[in-house]
Amino acid sequence: MYQLVVDKLIQKNYHISFAESCTGGMACAALVSIADASKVLDVSFVTYANEAKLKYLGVNGKTIEQFGVVSEEVAGQMAAGVAKEAGSEVGVGITGVAGPGGGTKDKPVGMVCFGFYINGEVTTYTMQFGQIGRNEVRAKSVEFVYETLNVCL
Repeated sequence: MYQLVVDKLIQKNYHISFAESCTGGMACAALVSIADASKVLDVSFVTYANEAKLKYLGVNGKTIEQFGVVSEEVAGQMAAGVAKEAGSEVGVGITGVAGPGGGTKDKPVGMVCFGFYINGEVTTYTMQFGQIGRNEVRAKSVEFVYETLNVCL
């Protein structure tokens, strides 16, 4: 699955960058597990704290206030922001509640929001993975990213 994404990026002469929160760099690490990753990856960010999302990705503080940090709006801004900062054609933003705590009625544990920036177009998604365990939520998030990239690229 990772190899397919790398191959598609190479074919299109695209570079990719990641802005990860709850996945803590796992999506980028998955890409780096492929030998040709250096042809498509220059830089990525783990922006766990809200302040890091504002400082390094250009996420609008008002967006966080209005929608919360775990939202499609923030994920979309993360994706666009990381692509802009990295100068890449593809940016991926991931923000969510991996658990075991931190969930609310509206944003339960296992909810993860994704943003995909591809050549100026931003699409966003929300997945509800449920209370399957912190590391399983993170792993499922990475799977979703690569499944989506395989379709969108």
